Amino acid sequence: MSGKTFGQAVVDIPSTSDGAGMWRLARDSRTLDLNSSYSYLLWCRDFAGTSAVVKIDGEVIGFVNGYLRPNQPDTLVIWQIAVSDAHRGRGFATALLDNLVRRTGARHLEATVTSDNDASIAMFRALAARWGAGLTGNQLFSADQFPDDHAAEFLFRIGPFLSANAPS
Repeated sequence: MSGKTFGQAVVDIPSTSDGAGMWRLARDSRTLDLNSSYSYLLWCRDFAGTSAVVKIDGEVIGFVNGYLRPNQPDTLVIWQIAVSDAHRGRGFATALLDNLVRRTGARHLEATVTSDNDASIAMFRALAARWGAGLTGNQLFSADQFPDDHAAEFLFRIGPFLSANAPS
């Protein structure tokens, strides 16, 4: 669903020209693990089909990047999702996730969150509810598995997504 208009914003498939904007949003979020700027450019080249951006007047104001699990190709893994501070609370994260679920045809979605990330937890619970899909959550990585200071990550698995249950 490339180029879907959402109010004055457009949800689209990212291109390498969007990589710098995605990196800036991740940096400015102060919550995401910041990857190298190179990785966002590469992500836009190699995983554009499983990622999305939302733009206003050509400026990236939100993004989600993901990939299909190699051993479970019907499962979309969300790596990162961010919306600029100025545009939060307006449904852009919802539009990005719904766009990806529809566009990829994924039957399941996985994402990891820390236990203190209330906004992401609420967002993924709402996604499951919107699609009438189940949601399970279990610890994936404990804090002591990380070599640096990092909280435990919990895996949310949502699905199955059924087209009959797709929100309008």
